[in-house]
Amino acid sequence: MLRKFKVEKFHADIIPESTLLRVLKHLDKKHIETPFLLVDCEKVREKAFMIGRYIKNSKMFYAVKANPDIEILRFLNKLRLGFEISSEGELEILLSLKVEPERIISSNPVKSLKFLKMAASCNVNYFSFDSEEEVEKMVKYVPGCNVYVRLSVPNEGSEWPLSRKFGVELDEALTLLCYAKKRKLNPVGITFHVGSQCTNVYSWNIALDKAKALWDMADKNGIKLTLLNIGGGYPIKYTKNVVSIEAIEKNVNSLIYKRFPKDTEIHIEPGRAVIGDAGVLVGTVIGKAKRGDEDWLYIDVGVFNGLMESVGGIKYTYIVEGYKNTKYKKMWTIAGPSCDSFDIIDNNVALQEPEIGNLILILSSGAYTISYASEFNGFSIPKTILIPN
Repeated sequence: MLRKFKVEKFHADIIPESTLLRVLKHLDKKHIETPFLLVDCEKVREKAFMIGRYIKNSKMFYAVKANPDIEILRFLNKLRLGFEISSEGELEILLSLKVEPERIISSNPVKSLKFLKMAASCNVNYFSFDSEEEVEKMVKYVPGCNVYVRLSVPNEGSEWPLSRKFGVELDEALTLLCYAKKRKLNPVGITFHVGSQCTNVYSWNIALDKAKALWDMADKNGIKLTLLNIGGGYPIKYTKNVVSIEAIEKNVNSLIYKRFPKDTEIHIEPGRAVIGDAGVLVGTVIGKAKRGDEDWLYIDVGVFNGLMESVGGIKYTYIVEGYKNTKYKKMWTIAGPSCDSFDIIDNNVALQEPEIGNLILILSSGAYTISYASEFNGFSIPKTILIPN
């Protein structure tokens, strides 16, 4: 069955033309039962090997929370990447894939007791923290482990800020490093996070300035740090161009080289940047309506079963199958399938008018879609399908 999609030039500016072609080829030859997430393995491989290329002494740890599908993790494991985790559930998946403990770190500053016990039992040994209470937990369950303190940094330019829940200021961070050493943990470094989908390259400048100040304070207090974990935050294209990974990393590398010891080990924790623009959610138009002066389009994947980030301001690019008029577009309010009025994905989206039953493609939807999804109201979580290269 040949399917007809109105693919425009700007679509190939959002995700690579090669990924679009693989997706469309898959849709032409497969039985379609939506919703599902198609992931282009070749794009994942490309991004995985790109990240860290421009930062000396760097190691990459994929943030499992971005998309924990076991087949994606299996693919990344074959590439010998590291993994960043937060929970016993994520650790169990990695253990089932026989990931070595030296390729696993945890940057969740507040960890469950069950997770710490499990991590200790399989020799995971790198953890972030930002409170004395967390130090005491690790002293009890993973004594002598390597720890790095979470520093609070500004999240300006981030579409998904992360600065309120975790992180401490300089003086408290120093106190915590000293306390960890006193309690016979091994304080090795500093971590920060500029916020997810950060489009301001200078956010890393501010964060590194602050990290350098703490690094020097620690040194004066007899703590020789060796590790700088710069978190994630690399952005992807959703509806417009963003600063490139290369530009971010060259800037970061230059700053680190000037300010920190040359043998400083750098950890990077990308999630969205690895998997986001390699994924395309495929849904079906299940309804249309005119409500006042608004045209509504209802699809079978919504806020609750895959597009939760739309609530926080993430906007997607769409391609519809079929259309009544190739030139004329309507402004649509796009909503999900549930009977909850909160289930509104986007407003004022310009699209050709599809028929009920036509497919709709949601670009750059590989990250934080399946991992957030629930079966609220009985609607299914999209299955994940990997498109081989």
